[in-house]
Amino acid sequence: MRQEISGEQFDEERALYHFQHGDIIDCVFAGPADGESVLKEARDISLNNCRFSLRYPLWHVQNFKLHDSKMDEKTRAAIWYAENGRVTDSDLFGIKAVRECKHIALSGCNIDSAEFGWKSEEITLEDSAIRSEYLFFDSKHVKLKNVKMQGKYSFQYMEDLEISDSVLDTKDAFWHSKNVTVCGSVVKGEYLGWFSEGLTLINCKIIGTQPLCYCKDLKLVDCTMEGADLSFEYSDVHATIRGHVDSVKNPRSGKILLDSVGEVILSDAVMECTGKVIIR
Repeated sequence: MRQEISGEQFDEERALYHFQHGDIIDCVFAGPADGESVLKEARDISLNNCRFSLRYPLWHVQNFKLHDSKMDEKTRAAIWYAENGRVTDSDLFGIKAVRECKHIALSGCNIDSAEFGWKSEEITLEDSAIRSEYLFFDSKHVKLKNVKMQGKYSFQYMEDLEISDSVLDTKDAFWHSKNVTVCGSVVKGEYLGWFSEGLTLINCKIIGTQPLCYCKDLKLVDCTMEGADLSFEYSDVHATIRGHVDSVKNPRSGKILLDSVGEVILSDAVMECTGKVIIR
């Protein structure tokens, strides 16, 4: 039989430690005791319309649902080492909200959390807005769909990332990443994708200076580029681009097909560069 806790307030250390097989409704986790880890090691729980203002509330939690709830700025490092969770229609405003987690699905969320999603696996984020620096650092098997993202230094050292129908306002994104595919999205940022391997952009709008340099196995399919100068330097690239590119510099190998280019710079290379720029 499932337990139910409704309309209560908890602020003590480990107030509901190892709570199992239960539903927590309309509860507040805050108060003068300022206790940490209120639901640590919980199993098979759901939380609906709850408010959090304490540190580390959901550590080592397995099989959980969090719906229509809010974690404020004091809810630091809210969800760590957790597995098999679903977070829907909720606000996550504390730093480092998700870390070293597996199989977590988030949808309909508003997230403002620096260093979100580090060292995690099998994470999905859909129909959400997120502000974060160093988003999803060193994570694997992540999917984003219909996400509005704002921040810096995102998706670094990631593997197996899929992004679709999203707007990314970022900087230094995808550095040292492997096997990333971005479809139907706007990607705005300086120095996009440097040192990446297996980065594919399909029907994307790419905005910003010096994009896509030092890349291996880089593919662009029917993308547009805006404000993109010194593009593709020392990259192995196969690209079809619709419209104009400000400048291309020393592509290491491959072909770049475009409608027009302001300047093609083939000089001062520190390595052999055989890449071709072809104007339609």
